[in-house]
Amino acid sequence: MASLRGILSADGPAAGIPVKTAPPPATENKPAGKPVEKPTQQAPLRAAAPPVERDHDKAAAGPLQKDGASAGKDRMLRINASRLDRLMGLAGETLVESRWLTPFATSMNRVKRRQGELIAALDNLRESLSGVTVSDYAASLFKDVEHKANECRSMLSERMTDLEQFDRRTSNIANNLHHEAIASRMRPFSDGVQGLQRLVRDLARQLGKKAKLDIHGANTQVDRDVLEKIKAPLDHMIRNALDHGIDTAEERALLGKPEVGSIRLEAFHNAGMLSIVMADDGRGVDLDRLRDKIVAKGLVNQEMAGHLSDSELLEFLFLPSFSTRDSVTDMSGRGVGMDVVHDTVKEMGGMVRATSVLGKGMRIQMQLPLTLSVLRALLVKIGGESYAFPLARIDRILKLPRSSIEMLENQQYFTLQGDHIGLVSGCQVFGKRAPEKKPKELPVIVVADRNGRFGLVVDEFIGERELAVQVLDSRLGKVKDVSAAALLEDGAPTLIADIDDVVRSIDKLVNEAQLRKVDSDYTTTTASRKRILVVDDSITVREVERNLLKACGYDVEVAVDGMDGWNAVRSGMFNLVITDIDMPRMDGISLVTKMKGDDKYKAVPVMIVSYKDREEDRRRGLSAGADYYLTKGSFHDETLREAVIDLIGEAL
Repeated sequence: MASLRGILSADGPAAGIPVKTAPPPATENKPAGKPVEKPTQQAPLRAAAPPVERDHDKAAAGPLQKDGASAGKDRMLRINASRLDRLMGLAGETLVESRWLTPFATSMNRVKRRQGELIAALDNLRESLSGVTVSDYAASLFKDVEHKANECRSMLSERMTDLEQFDRRTSNIANNLHHEAIASRMRPFSDGVQGLQRLVRDLARQLGKKAKLDIHGANTQVDRDVLEKIKAPLDHMIRNALDHGIDTAEERALLGKPEVGSIRLEAFHNAGMLSIVMADDGRGVDLDRLRDKIVAKGLVNQEMAGHLSDSELLEFLFLPSFSTRDSVTDMSGRGVGMDVVHDTVKEMGGMVRATSVLGKGMRIQMQLPLTLSVLRALLVKIGGESYAFPLARIDRILKLPRSSIEMLENQQYFTLQGDHIGLVSGCQVFGKRAPEKKPKELPVIVVADRNGRFGLVVDEFIGERELAVQVLDSRLGKVKDVSAAALLEDGAPTLIADIDDVVRSIDKLVNEAQLRKVDSDYTTTTASRKRILVVDDSITVREVERNLLKACGYDVEVAVDGMDGWNAVRSGMFNLVITDIDMPRMDGISLVTKMKGDDKYKAVPVMIVSYKDREEDRRRGLSAGADYYLTKGSFHDETLREAVIDLIGEAL
């Protein structure tokens, strides 16, 4: 508490902290620890305190009252930001310390129960000795022990009641202090958008357009740091809406739209997060033109671009140096606007999404934490340790049945809303030992970035928490996959995951073919089935063979070429490998040679299935160690099934 008083009495009163006034203001220092007699009494301030500034925001607080004004009016004081941050940290520590009383009270209740057991044992002993003659002295001692035990139980019960009341009061005070410290950092959304109305008027005039900006949720409370960081993104979004989106008056008349274009900016709290939505009623985005632009820039090929959804196409607008404009203007189109929005939002641990309807307009939504000092997070266990995942970066969470896990190109995945979501072990990403317990349903966190979604398997979900963020010591440098830390209510530390870093770690594991399966028995229904690996660069052949063999009861995995097949062989146990010959990176003959040259895999039967019915290929395959050679053009379903049974028997 001494350090807390030091901060409160230091130079520079707190900005944004309402202090009750009581004329005349106090000028002398009061003794430390003296109880406050009246709720309106003002805290002592040093004579060198900086001057009070007026607060022009009526929504945040009333106007500053002069000396002698009526008591009860709030006034705004200024404080150094670092002092306010330290006050916030102390409030968080106070909240954590207050939680220690709960486990202490729990342990005292255990003592109380043991004492009750002791008294019950004494009662049983007295009854068992009822027919035994004992000396008067022994009987007196026994009676005295019973009396003192009952006296202790009564005293303990009274003190336990006092302790529980003190625990509740302390927790409430600590919670209120913490919430007040958070509130002192808040400012209305209107403080950060004061210049946007003028920006819209000036830019519209320069562009020869008519537009208006409607701001909703001006009184929505936002952390001062968040408000400062979103100024540049909002500026870029307004410029893009005016230059790219809003039509000219002539175009709007032809389309039957109002003469004046509309840009709507709204801020609101949603599920503990801050949502900022900017929507215009302009042209929208021509997705076909955007798709052509993406292909022209070489970002994806024509085939891949044709399969991109509308939301995936709009993600390209947030790439650096990307613009739908062929020419650059002074207003926008330089390719440095929307990427600033994306990067700033991600830096704050938020998400940004865009939707568009051609001819109707565009909508951009930013989802941000309410404050950068307090994080709403999902607490999970990974490798027996707790980790916090920011809620703003979680796509969804689910319990995944093991029977829903499938394999493709030596990677586990599951299907969610028609999409294949790669499955990754959280223990591998964070370098932890996997738990021995194998639950029937896997707890999965789905995280996403602009390149796709991944399912991260964790040990268990603990629950949602509001955490006071603690920056890691700079001497540690950048800690892989971790952005910060926090203390839980019981004082235990937890690490806050850096989602972008986690996704990069997953990409690296995938690209280097080091991704391990979630566990060795990833499905309980197929544990006793014989496993077959199909290696072929043709997706059609792979799927035909996979479906045929699965229909026969075998557990089947696939690989896209010899290199992928070799990685699959090394990471799993198979009863049979079926491979093509001509494939990129590593052909089938090389794969057979590698397997038969390794003592660990040389006993695994290998079947070559090739389009080419050449004797030379047959000799090469068999001499490399293949156990069976079959041409694709000569076999029917029954032919392949019989060949597999001949090599490894039935599926079960």
